[in-house]
Formats: sequence, structure tokens, C-alpha cells
Amino acid sequence: MRMGVFCGSSAGRVRHVEVAAQVGRVLAERGVEVVYGGGRIGTMGAVADGALKAGGSVIGVIPRHMTDWEIAHDGLTELHVVDTMHQRKALMADLSDAFVALPGGAGTLDELFEIWTWAQLELHAKPIGLLNVDGYYDHLLAMIDHMVSEGFLKQAYREMVLVDDDLDRLLNQFDDYAPPVYRWVEDPPID
Repeated sequence: MRMGVFCGSSAGRVRHVEVAAQVGRVLAERGVEVVYGGGRIGTMGAVADGALKAGGSVIGVIPRHMTDWEIAHDGLTELHVVDTMHQRKALMADLSDAFVALPGGAGTLDELFEIWTWAQLELHAKPIGLLNVDGYYDHLLAMIDHMVSEGFLKQAYREMVLVDDDLDRLLNQFDDYAPPVYRWVEDPPID
């Protein structure tokens, strides 16, 4: 099993770095390989280091221009250097059996929303989760629920994103995940 982990090149608060390291450790202890953005800084580096210290396997995928900035992690099990961010996301998607987003910035949201959109388009049927550390994603979840209430997102697609503030519970949800049977069709506007 390989878990694609979306997280930040920034560290955020100390708590976020601690949780990121814990995520790496827990995945390694469960025998789950980590697939992530290949960096040695921020929560990305913490996830990788947490998994490696626990004896886990970590696969990084990093665009060439970022290796030039000397932020590529040099202690990984495997490092793929690609030409573009698009190639990075596509390779991470191909290498991963499931995905989890930790607290992060615009890049984390970009990865999350792209992989979620691909699931809606039935390009994959892999579980997607948000680790909602200390309510970090509460506002985003409220916006997503607003998208449903305004008719721009089907409830079945909303339910594709599994959410918990506890990693073990979130991973247990992944074990029971089945993609929705719903197929998109044009519905009349809601009142």
C-alpha cells in the first residue's frame, strides 16, 4: 500500500510539524509506503523523516527546478525528478493507492482538489482524506458544504473526501471506502 501525502514546504506551527512526523511514523508502522513531494523542508520533510526513522519506505517526486533550490530530500528510498508540477502530480497519483492531505498552503490545496476532481471524473477510485488537525480545515469544509447547498457540488462527491482529526480513525475509513455509484447528469437548478 502506498499513501500519497499532500503537505507543505512550509512548517506552519510547531504542532503541524509534530503531526506530520507522526503521520510518517504511523504509516511506516502500518507498512504503508509514503509518496510525497520530495522536499526536505516544512511538513514535507517532517513526514519523510518520521517515516524513515520508523524504518519506512518513502518515495519523493520533485520537479527539477526545485532540486536546483537544494530542497530535495537526499535520504529517501526513491526520488523521482520530473520536469513540471503537472508531471509531479500525475506521477504521485499513479504511484499512490490513497491520498491524505495534511494542513498546508495553496500547493496542498491544489493537489487535493486536482486528485478529488479526478475521482469525480472517475479517473481513479482511490480514497481521499483530510487530516483536520486542530480544526485546520473547518473553514474549507464549510465552503465545500456551501458548494453543495448552492448546487455546484453533488453530495455524493462531497462524501468522497473522508475527514477526521485522528489519523488512525481516518485510515480506518479508508479501509471501508467505496466510490459513489453516482454519475453526473445535468439537474435542474435548486430553489
